[in-house]
Amino acid sequence: MKISIRRSRRAAMAVALGSVLALTATACGDDGSGGGGDKGSEGSGKGEIVFWDNNGGVRTDIWKEIIADFEKANPDIKVEYVPIAATEVQSKYDTAIQGGGLPDVGGVGAAMLAGISAQDALEPVEDRFAKSSLSGKLNEDMVESVKAAGGSDEHMYSIPTSANNGVLYYRTDLFKKAGLAEPTTWDAFYTAAEKLTDSGKNEFGYTIRGGAGSIAQALDAMYGQSGITEFWNGDKATVNDPKNVEALEKYAALFKKVTPAADLNNDFTKMVAQWDSGTIGMLNHNLGSYQDHVKALGVEKFRGVPQPVGSTGERVQVSNPVDGLGLFKSSKNKDAAWKFIEFAASHEANSKWNESAGAIPSNTEAAQDAWINEAEPTKLAAAALNDGSTTIVQLPYYLPDWNTISKADNEPNFQKVLLGKMSAEEFLDTVAEQLNEAQAEWNEQKS
Repeated sequence: MKISIRRSRRAAMAVALGSVLALTATACGDDGSGGGGDKGSEGSGKGEIVFWDNNGGVRTDIWKEIIADFEKANPDIKVEYVPIAATEVQSKYDTAIQGGGLPDVGGVGAAMLAGISAQDALEPVEDRFAKSSLSGKLNEDMVESVKAAGGSDEHMYSIPTSANNGVLYYRTDLFKKAGLAEPTTWDAFYTAAEKLTDSGKNEFGYTIRGGAGSIAQALDAMYGQSGITEFWNGDKATVNDPKNVEALEKYAALFKKVTPAADLNNDFTKMVAQWDSGTIGMLNHNLGSYQDHVKALGVEKFRGVPQPVGSTGERVQVSNPVDGLGLFKSSKNKDAAWKFIEFAASHEANSKWNESAGAIPSNTEAAQDAWINEAEPTKLAAAALNDGSTTIVQLPYYLPDWNTISKADNEPNFQKVLLGKMSAEEFLDTVAEQLNEAQAEWNEQKS
């Protein structure tokens, strides 16, 4: 895998195999009073710890199974499981950091890692990791990715658990009926999107993400088409490069032309459900929705393939954040909390979780398990990231303002682009200005 990154203190060091599952967390320690900066204590290594899962509902069953396995192996420790919706986890963390009630253990994706660690809420885990059974058994790229995302040159603020790569899902039955080739190039993608659309019959070629989480998907489409392989040119963001502007104009023009109008407000859950229940040809999402598609459509009606390649024959993708488990500094029982993290990232538990999610395991032994070859999108995604055909553009997760810039500040503006009320150029100029300012502040703090 070729990785385009800036190897400096102020930029991400490396990217993992691809991306994302969705774990999260927040919870109270023994007395529920922990806040950011609270030093906590090692505790007895027994008793109760609390774990918040940010993909609650979607991954609740598998987490309960892993927790039951852990409690059987550690009868002196009880884990209280708290499910939290992915859309709410950031605000839950922010509230708990300011007001108390942080978790012992929580899932912390790379995209929010810097913001949480900057508030002194997470315990550095590099020493525990080096002395643990996990040492030497986790994917090195994922380890480096969470280190870089945490914004520190010396500390590691989470243990990586998975990568959740971006995938283009397409309906093989609809493509066959229309006589279309597999959408392995962007040209083939646009051709298929138009040919599969008959709005009068409520049939559409594509579903675009216009609601929560839309910016990351738009960036992936932009850089994938433009072929730009660096997020920064010096200290200036490349998001508003003319090639990216042109790419976004073409991509945004799909809305309501070959997509449902409801896409304007769709987050990933609504978008995935819409694709699974309707007659839409293509969907961009990550490996995490694979099992949902299998349940809804069966393996014979769809495929999940790596993102399309550009005109040069090279695939360019933006990085999806690696997810992991964080040990919160305010925990009054860090010893027991670490035991849970170590167990969850071990071969059997890590394999079990990632098989359920369809994601790429961080545990290198789990990544060799037979189910990887049976889950075709996971197998293809992993191969694409290792065969030299893919360049990853590392997003600046290390910027504490990244989450705000890529979500709250600009998701409403992206909707304006879809509606034709804001130009792609104006939108990307705004994003670039905010990123450049955040990067300048980061440089100043690190100097």
